[in-house]
Amino acid sequence: MSFFLTYAADSEEYLLKPAGYGLLIILLAALLFVIYKLGKVSLKTQKMQTKQLVYCSAAMALAVVTSYIKVASLPFGGSITLFSMMFICLIGYIYGAKTGLITGMAYGILQFLIEPYIFAPLQVLLDYPMAFAGLGLAGLFSSKKHGLITGYLFGIFSRYICHVLSGYIFFAAYAPEGMNPFLYTLGYNATYIVPEAIATVVILSLPPVAKAIAQVKKQAISS
Repeated sequence: MSFFLTYAADSEEYLLKPAGYGLLIILLAALLFVIYKLGKVSLKTQKMQTKQLVYCSAAMALAVVTSYIKVASLPFGGSITLFSMMFICLIGYIYGAKTGLITGMAYGILQFLIEPYIFAPLQVLLDYPMAFAGLGLAGLFSSKKHGLITGYLFGIFSRYICHVLSGYIFFAAYAPEGMNPFLYTLGYNATYIVPEAIATVVILSLPPVAKAIAQVKKQAISS
């Protein structure tokens, strides 16, 4: 483990070494390759495979950019962003839960590369690949009525659960004295996820936006 990480006693956290960054880049590349191969199973032509990879990569890029447009940031992590969660959920909605899950996992690794915070291995898994992979589960509702909004809400709820588990297991000490740590982490994570969710649902409910997304989906899966 010391080959990939070093411990910073002053901040009580682990920091990535160059080898750690290299390993994450390899994992990210491997997940993008998996996305491409998933297209081979579900899509008819190599052109459509490439298109799927392009759409997934574009969604990740848009999610990264919008994650830096922050309406508010919390002191112990988490922020209200400009609809950054929506883009990963859209991949699930367009290509299904499997592709959405892998894309979300890749995006989680990308976020970890950009802003790593390492307290424990399980915490990293919960806060990065698992949390953002949960967004891709929006694809479970891709063929349902009102599947776009229902899937989005399910995806962000999945992310919320991962952060709550991480907060309760590893950061309970940050709860105010006398307050139940589980209730604290429930409330803390809802503080940034719920406002962004409400704003995004309002936007997705607008007929022009819903129509535009339907058109994007049609183009994404067309040969």
